Amino acid sequence: MSRIGKAPITIPAGVTINVSNENLVTVKGPKGELKQQVDPAIVVKVEGTEILVQRPNDEKENRSKHGLYRSLIQNMVTGVSEGYRIVQELVGVGYKAEAKGQILELALGFSHNIHMELCPEIKVETITERGKNPLIILTSMDKQLIGQVAAKIRSFRKPEPYKGKGIKFQNEVLRKKAGKSAAK
Repeated sequence: MSRIGKAPITIPAGVTINVSNENLVTVKGPKGELKQQVDPAIVVKVEGTEILVQRPNDEKENRSKHGLYRSLIQNMVTGVSEGYRIVQELVGVGYKAEAKGQILELALGFSHNIHMELCPEIKVETITERGKNPLIILTSMDKQLIGQVAAKIRSFRKPEPYKGKGIKFQNEVLRKKAGKSAAK
């Protein structure tokens, strides 16, 4: 049995879970509401202050979906109660980030600035302090969506392996390569 799948999910205070007949799991909390369609083979039960995810048999497909849907429901519960936050750092001379409402404007050394419009579920904030790298702070209740947006922002200028210039996640450890060495 899946170790992840068999672990019960505890429901925090202020969060309500509803499982419809079509296996649509709806999670409501102080931060908002999220929905997830679950495979018909997987059974989701709400018992008191816990959610149990069960599978009918040990077929390979059911085993793989068991842990997946348990993790997705756990992420939804955490998202509507606490939310998710991703901090990205712009490393490089002249790299700038500015948030204008739901539009993120990035100056990353290209001939033009990049304007990225974010969906309303994501809140963006930028911090620019003198002597420090600019920061982009993304907050949302949807873990999948915030991860996808953070990956898209990072893809504009990935950190290069020699000096580490680019957009990186805060506290990310980059493997640096040695540059050319003068041979005499």
